[in-house]
Order: sequence, then structure tokens, then C-alpha cells
Amino acid sequence: RAALAEAAERHLPEWPDKLTPHVLRHFCASQLYLGGMDLIAIQQALGHVWVATTMHYIHVHRTHVEDAWIAGQQRAAQRLEGLLS
Repeated sequence: RAALAEAAERHLPEWPDKLTPHVLRHFCASQLYLGGMDLIAIQQALGHVWVATTMHYIHVHRTHVEDAWIAGQQRAAQRLEGLLS
């Protein structure tokens, strides 16, 4: 914990009192998910028994959900165009 506090103070001066191992686990889980890692793989990496626990660790900006919805709609439209052509 002391090493983490020292590293945060040196490299993340705005986080010195906020960065804890628990917060770091949330951040890492979120970054892995946003980077495309499978939810089950993240669950195993974090050592969670329940995937629901892993889902609580992952935080995404609300625009991520909107962007995913739009991308899904675009893929569906492209598939339908292929069927109707």
C-alpha cells in the first residue's frame, strides 16, 4: 500500500489520497472491458466467483452504452440491406 501511495504521489498528483488497491482494481477492470476483454476473462483475472461481482467493478461512461447501441443498429441495417438486395 505504501508503494502504491508513493507511485500515485509521483505520477498521479491529483490522486494521492484517492488511489487505493480497491480503486485500482475498479480502474483496471474498466480499462480491460473498454479495451475489448471478455467479461468472463475479466472475472477470472480478478478472481471473482460471480460474474455479477465483476459487473459491479466495471464502470463505463454513459456514452459507451449509446455508442454500442448505435453500432449494433448500424450492423443490423447492413445485414438487412444484404438480405434485401
